[in-house]
Amino acid sequence: MVEEKTTEKSITSQNESEKKDSSSSKEEKINKTEEKEEINKNKQNIEVKKEKKERIGILHIYTTFNNTMINLTDMAGTSVAKFSGGGSTKQDRLKANPTIAMFISQKIAEEAKDNGFTGFYVKIRAKTGQANPGPGAHAAIKSLTRAGFKILNIMDNTRTPRGGPKKKGGRRGRRV
Repeated sequence: MVEEKTTEKSITSQNESEKKDSSSSKEEKINKTEEKEEINKNKQNIEVKKEKKERIGILHIYTTFNNTMINLTDMAGTSVAKFSGGGSTKQDRLKANPTIAMFISQKIAEEAKDNGFTGFYVKIRAKTGQANPGPGAHAAIKSLTRAGFKILNIMDNTRTPRGGPKKKGGRRGRRV
């Protein structure tokens, strides 16, 4: 009879220890699955970050004292978007205005974001022979940086005359 009680106690103690082991193993399994889920979430976040790829474009800005034209191309030279001051305003006197250049660059920024551009190489060109570009160039670049684009390089592509054809006016010049 004493032996039966001890065997019953040992059986019950074994059952209890098995229950504790099984509950602890369940907790371990739950912890492991939670850790795996966290690792998967981290991997997904990393994958999402990797998917964002920088796309660089070339921004051609042609500014004179009469108009401002901006052309966005990809690195191969294919035109993506093109806007000018004449398309933004009806008044001729405002086409070269810095405010109109800002509106043009905002349109360019929208097109660039739609096409996935993140940065630009900027090529500014003034009228041939002019020392400085028109008033719209600086305003256009400034508004693009405010829109969140990286300006990688600014280059002046203004053409300079080297002699060229004979100027109008004759030998003694224009007489006033």
